[in-house]
Amino acid sequence: MGKLTAAITAVGAYVPNFVLTNKMLEGMVDTNDEWIVTRTGIKERRILKPEEGEGSSYLAIKAAKNLLEKRKIDPEEIDLVMVATATPDSLVASTAAFVASEIGATNAFAYDLLAACSSFLFGMSTAASYIQSGRYKKVLLIGADKMSSIIDYTDRTTCIIFGDGAGAVLFEPNTENLGIQDEYLRADGSGRQFLGMDAGGSLLPASEETVRDRKHFIYQDGKTVFKFAVSNMADVAVRIMERNNLNNEDVSWLVPHQANKRIINATAKRMGLEDSKVMINIHRYGNTTAATLPLLLRDYEDQLKKGDNLIFAAFGGGFTWGSIYLKWAYN
Repeated sequence: MGKLTAAITAVGAYVPNFVLTNKMLEGMVDTNDEWIVTRTGIKERRILKPEEGEGSSYLAIKAAKNLLEKRKIDPEEIDLVMVATATPDSLVASTAAFVASEIGATNAFAYDLLAACSSFLFGMSTAASYIQSGRYKKVLLIGADKMSSIIDYTDRTTCIIFGDGAGAVLFEPNTENLGIQDEYLRADGSGRQFLGMDAGGSLLPASEETVRDRKHFIYQDGKTVFKFAVSNMADVAVRIMERNNLNNEDVSWLVPHQANKRIINATAKRMGLEDSKVMINIHRYGNTTAATLPLLLRDYEDQLKKGDNLIFAAFGGGFTWGSIYLKWAYN
């Protein structure tokens, strides 16, 4: 028997029905389609409307059910449900606990994981640790964010970027040397002054003033965030390749966080990868924060082959960033 590793054995996803196009945004803020596409690569994004559902849990449940139906497994077999999210249903009750109950994972424990746009990447590391410990056999990791709930649609620096969505993966033990091979994860707390949300936490609780001053919406210093993201995402992706003696021909796919097309291109260039090896769907969904990586896996699942070398890379508020090397486990 080979070394025990944690492999992804199933993928599921969900995006809302409503499509917010660049043309629609032209009527909301001072922007235009050419400007948005040139600087971000985004053409449209999905928005969860109240008539369809409420909260990130709705998106997570839909993605989880999609995975369970595809894989044909009993939810009672799941040991752990993690929801990676920057927009939990509430700041007290765990969104993951509610999701687990709603999908019938009655034998699972559950909790949320928050690391901004790196949440799903960090969740992959956590899931792998649980599997490799030998204590758990099925870990369901969901990335879900209703970013529209914290976006100011009069702020053209943020409203053009983000969308709503969810993706889910199932981790299971593997003895064929497939699954997660290595990781390099980092954080720098000084970055929270450049990308974050001022109010709503213990530092600045909600008040009449915080609502009046629109402090419950996210903000970002675009130039600073872009500079940090370009250098750090590329650095960790290259480092993970060098540490595992991988060259550009060895890498089957780059699975990059979908924050900005220029950041993705810069990372791929540093890795020496051609465009055909780079997963991308930012033009369809925008930045769905914790959902970008699993949404990519869903969109490219049919093209993945057992044994493919995947390099995941992400960068998020906080700052948080990192890269994971994974061997795909199924055709």
